[in-house]
Amino acid sequence: MAITKTELVASIASATGQSQSTVSGVLDSLFATVSEAVAKGEKVTIPGWIAFESVDTAARTGRNPQTGEEIKIAAGKRVKVTAGSKLKAAVK
Repeated sequence: MAITKTELVASIASATGQSQSTVSGVLDSLFATVSEAVAKGEKVTIPGWIAFESVDTAARTGRNPQTGEEIKIAAGKRVKVTAGSKLKAAVK
């Protein structure tokens, strides 16, 4: 089961007594700030919970699974998300 943004906003609003529109605005700002920082190559860390960073990927040779033909995959960037110790402990 997945929690949607709407459900997350409702849960946080209920727990904090804030309006759903206020909570939604805060979450949107959080996502925008994290996205901008990671796009600039900065690492964003919420100690104990989660970290986001941009990492480079090397060029490599792949294979088309339908035809078996080799294809070249260009170098690029991806986002690495790492769970912190508190999040890991909550899952155990």
